[in-house]
Amino acid sequence: MTSGALTAEELDAWRSFQSGLMRRGERRLVLIEGERAHALSWLATLLPALAKETGVWVGPEADRPDAALTPMAPKQIRQWLGRESSVVVWDGWHGNPPDAFAALSGTLKAGGLLFWLMPPLDEWSKFPDPDYARTGLDDLPEHPFAARMANLLSADPEVIRVNAGQTASVDLPVLAEPDQPFSVQTTDDQRDLIDRLVRFGLGRRRRPLVVTADRGRGKSAALGMAAAELLRQGRRQILVTAPSRENVATLFRHAQQSLGDDILTASESALETCAGGSLRFQAVRDLLAEKPEAEVVLVDEAAALPAALLKQILLGWPRVAFSSTVHGYEGAGRGFAIRFRQVLDRETPHWQALTLSAPIRWSTSDVLEPLISRLFLLAAESSELSPETVDAADVIIEPFVPRQLDDQQLSEAFGLLVDAHYRTTPADLRQWLDATAVRSWRARVGNTTVGILWGVIEGGLSPELAEQVTLGQRRLRGHLLPQSLASHSGFPEAASQHCLRISRIAVADQARRLGVGRRLVDAARQAAVQEDLDTVGTSFGGSEDLLQFWRACDLVPVRLGLNQEATSGEYPLQMLDGLSAAGQELVARLQQRLAEHWPTLLPLAWPALNARLAAALSAQLPAAGRLSDDDRRDLHSFAHGHRGFLLSLPVLRKACAVMGVASWLQSHDELQLWVAAVLQQQSWQILQGQGLCLGQRDGEDRLRALVRQLLQNGPEL
Repeated sequence: MTSGALTAEELDAWRSFQSGLMRRGERRLVLIEGERAHALSWLATLLPALAKETGVWVGPEADRPDAALTPMAPKQIRQWLGRESSVVVWDGWHGNPPDAFAALSGTLKAGGLLFWLMPPLDEWSKFPDPDYARTGLDDLPEHPFAARMANLLSADPEVIRVNAGQTASVDLPVLAEPDQPFSVQTTDDQRDLIDRLVRFGLGRRRRPLVVTADRGRGKSAALGMAAAELLRQGRRQILVTAPSRENVATLFRHAQQSLGDDILTASESALETCAGGSLRFQAVRDLLAEKPEAEVVLVDEAAALPAALLKQILLGWPRVAFSSTVHGYEGAGRGFAIRFRQVLDRETPHWQALTLSAPIRWSTSDVLEPLISRLFLLAAESSELSPETVDAADVIIEPFVPRQLDDQQLSEAFGLLVDAHYRTTPADLRQWLDATAVRSWRARVGNTTVGILWGVIEGGLSPELAEQVTLGQRRLRGHLLPQSLASHSGFPEAASQHCLRISRIAVADQARRLGVGRRLVDAARQAAVQEDLDTVGTSFGGSEDLLQFWRACDLVPVRLGLNQEATSGEYPLQMLDGLSAAGQELVARLQQRLAEHWPTLLPLAWPALNARLAAALSAQLPAAGRLSDDDRRDLHSFAHGHRGFLLSLPVLRKACAVMGVASWLQSHDELQLWVAAVLQQQSWQILQGQGLCLGQRDGEDRLRALVRQLLQNGPEL
């Protein structure tokens, strides 16, 4: 084979090979190694001869090797989800973001070919991937993540390797003829799911259905077919939501096909039947803001939505079904399954679960799915230990380097992170393996990993650069915690000091409540002291249980972010512990600053902050001094007299800052009313709407009673 045109015989061989893949229901990776110009020339000859109903080109549009391919940038890949591809051509010379690559591979249907243009495998460890610059990995001499992928690809006999600059022909695998040609058909799993969805949609309220499966199992198609059947059986309003409208293209396509002549009008995001029923897509934020009536709500790709929003949907409509990918590029599936289960158990204990196992868009003999899963550890799972076999004395805490683990050990360690965090993606795996600033520790029982701590050294910016960050004039890659504290809290030294930020911490279920997490943090702290770092800190979606954990690890809150995190739906909470004298001084100043700003910002920036978390944070801030005699007289007048709430509000807020008061309030039955009325200053109308009081008089009476108890039994004011 030359670097240019393929012979007619070679083109016939490729067409025959693709036809064989279609009959077998399989897909393949074609790795095109060598010079990029040769690869593009070779593809320009081959691609027009292949069957490609839908083809995608990821690379510079001007270099597209076939005009029939749809050009797409990696950042646009999510818009393609929910569609299918027969050919994908990925120009790795222009960057290989792991999340996007893994996502797009899952859109290939049976018979699909994934062409990957890259340097020779033995050069991958030093290949300066253009995508590295996005995450600060561009100045590293070696890239263990890429080297690991190269080793896996080299060892896989099913990967078709092409060197377009050589003259030798490609020896395409000989495919055995299947007993029966593959076709996309409804599986038993899918039929069962459709039946369950219809029974759920017609059944009793408050019995949500949660559907989980790997990619390609037909979840979205089943949702569409079930929605069509529900409309036929009399449901009038069915709403669909997802991270984006593109995610539900498959759902609507199957609903439309199932309804056939029963459809009156149809668009990409809405169907109306002749009988007056409707199936309509609505973005999550619009759905929650408008709260339209619906008998059934279907949530597709639920794992990519914040848990806080999922809870609002769950409680907002009578029948809600959630569908989610478990092992996937988005890295959220198992975290969703684990964390959202807690919400379901608490709010809707009669919820139902269903899992699909059989693939529908390709056969069980497909080799591309397991290859992509191995490359990006999409199915990484932690080891199972019996609870009775784990004893605190058996747990060993030690530093380790993830890139030095064998693949089984790496999969177990990464699986812990996947299980414990709402979103852990292939891009995180690359960062964990490659970044030289990473520091990791593990807890193990024997050879089994039961805990992981992933830390990153940040900060150390020059005084000039730190000042520019503080003024908002510069924003650097990385250095998440130091830059955030410098720019939002106003202290340049937060960016110039050296910090160990704990990025992730995970402990296996069987090893919890043994102090493993605290021991991991202690090991990281001791190592940070030895490296002469100033602080150890963390940033996470604020919740009461995580606040308690980090306080038990001797970290204190220093900042609460103003915007909710996209992944968790919570406000980012940042906590620090000072190690050096300078670090301890910085932590004290940050805490004092937060305490001073807290009363002003709480009602303005966090009016809907969870009451228990607001009270817990208040209790962790530096306390103010005692109240003055005038303050105590005003409190007494409010508690025992008729002094109005508004006139008493300043002293009620001051009382919260007295040592011990916030802690005392945390155990009081009226905590939520106190936080909403006094700290967040919500109107009586809002408080009444939330069910916290019957109106202003009732609310004031209950607060007066609370203050009487505080004066009688609370801390000294």
